[in-house]
Parts: sequence; structure tokens; C-alpha cells
Amino acid sequence: MSDLHQPPQSLVPETPPWETPSLVPETAPWETPSLVPETPPWETPSLVLETPQLAQPLPGRMVLVRLRTSRTGPLTWCGAAFCCLFSILLIVFGVATLIIFHSVRPKIPIVEVSDATLNTILFGSQVHFDGDMLLQLNVTNPNKKQGVRLENLSVELWFADTKIATQGILPFSLRNGKTRLELIRLVSDSIVLPVNRMVELRRQVASNEIDYEVRSTSKVKAALGIIHYSYWLKGSCRLQLTSPPAGSLLSRNCTTKRW
Repeated sequence: MSDLHQPPQSLVPETPPWETPSLVPETAPWETPSLVPETPPWETPSLVLETPQLAQPLPGRMVLVRLRTSRTGPLTWCGAAFCCLFSILLIVFGVATLIIFHSVRPKIPIVEVSDATLNTILFGSQVHFDGDMLLQLNVTNPNKKQGVRLENLSVELWFADTKIATQGILPFSLRNGKTRLELIRLVSDSIVLPVNRMVELRRQVASNEIDYEVRSTSKVKAALGIIHYSYWLKGSCRLQLTSPPAGSLLSRNCTTKRW
């Protein structure tokens, strides 16, 4: 009977009344639980992962690489053969040209004044004058095995570095060793000269010795076998004539050069 009056036992463990059960693990009030693994203050965790070092080649060891090879196509062989043949032909052609050049030894044509007649000099004013001259021009081809052709031939008459007349000649050809004679009339029509040049021309007419210069330019075309080439020719003749109306040639000095 005494067991029936006993109070029922509690399923919760008894705790003293002054203690309250805590759901948080016990920690000291001055301590704060850390969610990060503890590390010493002087060490900083590294966020860079260590990578293994690549293996360095050992000194003295040669690394062999196998190259990929391919066969040469027929088009490449044809191109190489063509270049080789062209080089050989070019060398042979150059040697043949040198042989022909040394055997022929081409010379430039000679352009000179063989005779001249001064017909008229008329002074219209202090700075104007008119003149009339007849030239006999000789063009000679001194080559023995080569013909030439002269084109764009122009003859000019100069007094004291002033051009006073000009005349053109039609193109013509000269066989080897031949000479061509050209009669040229140079007319000076109302030519203006500086005062000092006019005074000098009057003095020369009075002294019966007049100095002129005849300049010629032409383009020469020639051939060596199958080789055709061209160049420019420049001629100069310094003349001294007597006064008109029967002005005759006293002296001349002619040169011809290539340029």
C-alpha cells in the first residue's frame, strides 16, 4: 500500500534549482567559439596551391624532334628546272653579247660642220637683229660592221650663249662607213639680244670676225645581232666667219659625244 502513495519518478534528470540546463556547449564567457581552424597569428594561410615543378632537361642531353617530311611535287620540280634553264640561257646570252661587242667595237657617229656661209645680218634696232646662214652638215658612221639610224635630229645656232635659230632634220639611216651631207638654212628672225650682247655682235661684224656656235642633238638607234639599243648624241661646233654678204668660214672646232 505504501507504494501506491509514492509520487511518480521524473523522466528528466534532476538538476539543482539554481542550475539551468544549457543547450549550448559550455564555454568560458571570455572565449568565443571560432569557425575557422586555429592558426598562429604570425602565420597566414596561403590560398595558392602548390604546383609541382616541371622537370628540367638534364644538361648534356639532346632532345630529338622528329620532323614531318613530305614529297616534292612535280610542279616544284618543273619550276626549278625552268629557273635553272633560264639562268644558263642568260649566262650564254651575256657571254655572246660580250664577244660580239668586243669583235665589233661600236663607235658613235660623228656630226660636224664642214662649211658655212653667212649671208645676212641686219640690225633693226638697238636690241633686234635678223640673220641668215647656210650650213653644210656632215654625219659620218665610222663603224665598219654596224649600221645606225639617227632620229630627232635638231640643229641650233647660238651667239654668246643665246639661241638665235633652230632647224630640224628628218630621220635617216647610215650604213657602216657611210657619210651623209645635209644642207641646213638657219634663219634668225627679229632676235632680241641684251644690250651688251648686241654691242659685241656689232663689234665683231665691224672687225670681220664673227663667232658662232652650232649645237646638235639626236637619238641614235643601233643593233648588235638581236640586241637593239639606243642613246643620245650631242655635237658642238665653234665657228668663226667673215662678215656678210659674203661671209665665209674662217675656222671651226667640232666635237661629238654620247650622253
